[in-house]
Amino acid sequence: MNYDEALKFIHDTSKYGSKLGLQNITELLKRLGNPHKSFPSVHVAGTNGKGSVSAMTASILHQAGYKTGLFISPYLERFTERIQVDFKEIPKEALAELIGRIKYEIDGMVEDGFNHPTEFELVTALGFLWFARQEVDIAVIEVGLGGRLDATNVITPVVSIITSISFDHTRILGNSLSEIAYEKGGIIKPGVPLVSYPQPPEAEKVLKGLAEERGCPYYFVAAEQVIEKNASFNEQHFDFAWKDKRFTDLIIRLPGRHQQLNAACALSGIMILKESGFDIPDQAVYAGLEKARWPGRLEKVMDKPFILLDGAHNPAGAAALAETVKQYFYGKKVHLILGILQDKDAETVAKILCSIADSVSVTRSSSPRSILPDELAAVAGKYHADVRICDTLEKAISYGLEWARDDMKDEKHRNGKMLVISGSLYLIGEARQIIRRINKEQKMES
Repeated sequence: MNYDEALKFIHDTSKYGSKLGLQNITELLKRLGNPHKSFPSVHVAGTNGKGSVSAMTASILHQAGYKTGLFISPYLERFTERIQVDFKEIPKEALAELIGRIKYEIDGMVEDGFNHPTEFELVTALGFLWFARQEVDIAVIEVGLGGRLDATNVITPVVSIITSISFDHTRILGNSLSEIAYEKGGIIKPGVPLVSYPQPPEAEKVLKGLAEERGCPYYFVAAEQVIEKNASFNEQHFDFAWKDKRFTDLIIRLPGRHQQLNAACALSGIMILKESGFDIPDQAVYAGLEKARWPGRLEKVMDKPFILLDGAHNPAGAAALAETVKQYFYGKKVHLILGILQDKDAETVAKILCSIADSVSVTRSSSPRSILPDELAAVAGKYHADVRICDTLEKAISYGLEWARDDMKDEKHRNGKMLVISGSLYLIGEARQIIRRINKEQKMES
């Protein structure tokens, strides 16, 4: 089996749907020798911020000298992004080989009367198998969906971290914050310390109750633990307090005030790891935070004109993007390029993001789940008078560049416009490729 055949096998399992539950993944991992039991882990769940927290945690561990696995979802451009060791993606040849082994075990499962594992179960097994083969010292595991019945929930981590909880995947996780918190809180294991981002009271009550019920030390990150020194779009300086320990003048290069609290979650997890016996020098904490990157989230991809990408696909993510634009780019004219998937709250996301825009282009990614541009235009048209329909993302970006560059000939207005591309991580992954090509062409011309 080569890489392309392996990917086809993985994606073909989508026909088995998304069956939440741990029976199948437990059986598959058992047949593979329970690779997830060969390394300690950090488990990260939440609605927004879990990718950033995972990246910061893994970066600090890497800087401390630990061989660190990182399991994330979804990917932006390459499937191999999902499984990394020391920030190096799983090689295509290794992926193909391991999928061949996994397929053999799946065939045996089906013959024995088990359900065929889903795509995410297969990918989870692949990640654990690769981490075991690489003999990682520790792995940071990001939950795929929810927590309680997510395939990653077979691990017993050293520490569990739950990031910001808000509304998303409500058809699966529930229509109230308490229901969603219960599903996210499913990663809480008996006796395992829990770190939580500052939550709405309804969600906090559920998490606190689950932690008490399962005998877990509960560390609720408080805003008072984070003291902002100064902040720009490119870097933020702040202090962080943990019990009697104080870190001064920490630096992160992930934009947005919410990233300071995400960093506090990662730092709390790191301090618990230290208390559990991991040797993590202060120098590694500082370097790991500063070096942490999380592409596709408030990411600048071009200067002239300024283009900002953000995969905000739910109301909370859209609100964070809107706040960041207002904070750092006050006075700039904004052209919004928007594309949203059918299973998202397009109404609320469009309402929030249209509020920061001077003009809007609606489009779609190549995902079959994308809302058609004319349908999205009907939604966005409720909240903005200037909405343009583009049937492809490439056309939307081309129009946006023309719009922004009109003023660049005039010295007074050269920095007065920007593009914001948002609404879906699928859209962002494709936008990164298009803009990378445009940047390359511009360099060749100059």
